[in-house]
Amino acid sequence: MLVSRGLVAWGSIALAGLVLAGCGTRVNRAPVEDRGTAAGAISSSPAPLASAVKPLPGAENAGKAGYYTVKPGDTLIRIGLEHGQTWKDIARWNGLDNANLIEVGQVLRVAPPGAPASASTAVAADTGVVTRPVTASALPPAPAASAARPGASATTAPAGSAPAAAPAAAGNEDDMPFIWPSSGPLLAGFDEARNKGYDIGGKAGDPVLAAADGRVVYAGAGLRGYGNLVILKHNNTYLTAYAHNQTLLVKEDQNVRRGQKIAEMGSTDTDRVKLHFEIRRQGKPVDPVRYLPSR
Repeated sequence: MLVSRGLVAWGSIALAGLVLAGCGTRVNRAPVEDRGTAAGAISSSPAPLASAVKPLPGAENAGKAGYYTVKPGDTLIRIGLEHGQTWKDIARWNGLDNANLIEVGQVLRVAPPGAPASASTAVAADTGVVTRPVTASALPPAPAASAARPGASATTAPAGSAPAAAPAAAGNEDDMPFIWPSSGPLLAGFDEARNKGYDIGGKAGDPVLAAADGRVVYAGAGLRGYGNLVILKHNNTYLTAYAHNQTLLVKEDQNVRRGQKIAEMGSTDTDRVKLHFEIRRQGKPVDPVRYLPSR
């Protein structure tokens, strides 16, 4: 009887061990089977990944004229400034529901649909700008060396007769009657590599004036390095930018006149009170000395 009970006991233990071993085997295999099922089939070969990678929007237009491939750190505001377009137009041309969501490698249209990529000129009326004469009182106080400038901008002078801007290279640029946006001293001149415009000194709160008739296409602090920024679009060729302001006095889509106060000078995102002023032709920064009246 003792032997029988021993055999029965050992048989029970062995049977329990087999059951447990079988259970353990099934638990260990389950994840593998689940992965195989999720992949669509159980296979020892790795599933191809290429089909799971979707091309980024606009990839088929990479390298084409009138298109731009997004780089790290880009925003629509910066892309618009660099291409002479408004960020809203770029968002609309590319069907972007959220202008803050763009991806590195995404290809964006940066020229109007149907327009030649080389097209650079258009009349100011195309931007909805209303051109009005500017009274002398709307202009900044003139330095001693430029006493004649306010009179030249009086209501009796036609818009195209504003003096002192250097002649356009090869005579093929729009005749924009720009004025100085501030009467302060010039702190730093144009340097294509280090300073894409003029730095003009002054006191906090000094007026910042529109350099020409235009439409506000950006007013805010969303572009790193520029602080409180206003961007004006004058036509399909020219933009001007006014950076580091203390206070912005205009809103996007607002039309402004040459000499109108659009901001107050400040020191946002910089080390001292100053106005950083840029003129951009087709998005490319150009030396303001070629466009501004002499002082």
